[in-house]
Amino acid sequence: MRVGGAAEWLLEPATPEELRRAVVAAREDGVEPRILGGGANLIIEDGVLPGVVITTDRIKRLFRPESRGSQSARDAEEMNARVAPAPREEGLAFVAWCGVSMPKLVNAAAEMGWSGVEGLAGVPGNVGGGIAMNAGGKWGEMWGVVERVLVVDERGELVELERAQCSPRYRNGGLGAKIVASAVLRFRLDDVNAVKERGRNFLLEKNRVQPVTLWSAGCVFKNPDKEAAGGRSAGMLVEQCGLKGRTVGDAIVSPMHGNFVVNQGRATATDVLELIRIVKDSVAQKTGIALEMEAKVWRASDGATPPGR
Repeated sequence: MRVGGAAEWLLEPATPEELRRAVVAAREDGVEPRILGGGANLIIEDGVLPGVVITTDRIKRLFRPESRGSQSARDAEEMNARVAPAPREEGLAFVAWCGVSMPKLVNAAAEMGWSGVEGLAGVPGNVGGGIAMNAGGKWGEMWGVVERVLVVDERGELVELERAQCSPRYRNGGLGAKIVASAVLRFRLDDVNAVKERGRNFLLEKNRVQPVTLWSAGCVFKNPDKEAAGGRSAGMLVEQCGLKGRTVGDAIVSPMHGNFVVNQGRATATDVLELIRIVKDSVAQKTGIALEMEAKVWRASDGATPPGR
């Protein structure tokens, strides 16, 4: 979104273990840290954000597990990835650290001819946040490929969770306050060209209907219950209420898609948040439907906050 202020304290760990240590250090100082991934679904208030922000930007290794018999998210701390690559037909898994970008993951899987994340083409942000919020769209969701996830739990320990131990749902990875450190992602073998072609087609379709190249926080609202909304998406509700093109300062409801608020260049976080309030209130008044935020908001007055993608 390219709005918001500065962090009072910024920590930049480079490994999952350093992430754990950073979380513990902040908590020992009486502060619940905010976890910053790619910032793709995040709006941060103007001014100085008090407390500790931990960025995952440097925790970005993506590799195939070395041992065919041991494919654990914890391998991320132990394995030497500099080995001769196995045939693409073997393993069908990546270990992805939380700071790996979603485009990097999608492209790496496509190069292997591994199917499972091509539906996430064009989804921004990082793997950790993508898992935390179950990022995705109509062509697939992040948790469709998650086999195991390594998290920093409430006690500050690295704990590995099997897929069956988690309860992901629409736009929520079901991990609560746990912080994603890395994951084992499992794919299906397919033709390389077929996987690439599907990804290209998904991306072309997304570019056709969404302002993906502009400054935004992605979809602002979750899609409401289909029955309650008569099958209408959040974007359709915004459009039907005549709000596309509505502005506050340099923030605008995208004329292309009603569920995007775009920074036209000089918007402030105050502009963006006020425009979102106007849209939410207008939709509620005209349709009776209370839209729920999908984008995360970090406010200076907040305590612990959900992780941003």
